[in-house]
Amino acid sequence: MAVAQKVFFSVSMSLDGFIAPEGGPYGQGGATQWGELQQWIFPQRFFRENLRLGPGGEEGRENDILGATFARTGASVMGRGMFDLGERAWPEEAPFHTPVYVVTHHERGPWPRPGGTTFHFIDDGIEAALDAARGAAGSRDVRIAGGAATILQYLNAGLIDEFTVALAPVLFGAGLRLFEGVDAGRVAVEPLGVESTPRVTHLTYTVRRRQAPSPS
Repeated sequence: MAVAQKVFFSVSMSLDGFIAPEGGPYGQGGATQWGELQQWIFPQRFFRENLRLGPGGEEGRENDILGATFARTGASVMGRGMFDLGERAWPEEAPFHTPVYVVTHHERGPWPRPGGTTFHFIDDGIEAALDAARGAAGSRDVRIAGGAATILQYLNAGLIDEFTVALAPVLFGAGLRLFEGVDAGRVAVEPLGVESTPRVTHLTYTVRRRQAPSPS
């Protein structure tokens, strides 16, 4: 029996609930905090190979988790803000190697990159972007890559099936909260798995619609 395609996201989060420092990774002090948040990713062999950073890197459970996340992803969706940041930071061979659908308000033709990534710009809303990504992903899953506002739109619309938070033992004090503005009256989560690795704790949840209380 074929496994149903899923829509998911995976993010790293500080212990006090932030997924990016105040002002973003390139703001004052942001690079240090961003490095602390993502310190479980940067040393991994998969990460180094995917960004063409040269040989070497760690091989272990964290590397396996990172590789499995990319292996299950047949297409990605992201917001225009994340794309604009990435366009300046990604290497010429963008690190997705699948179609990427950018939710935007501005028309733009497809932007193919070496290595199999093509960015498609969708100005018809989040559902149109997801429909296109589902069609491109085939038997694999669709990842909502970010940023936080785009993930939250999909979550509140009931379009997320599953997500994983890599909870890092760092404190930001301020920054960008993923779940700020979540429609808690409609969105409920159920634990699916917990795995501790040397640097972070991976918390995986399924998402369901919160049921209205039955009349007494």
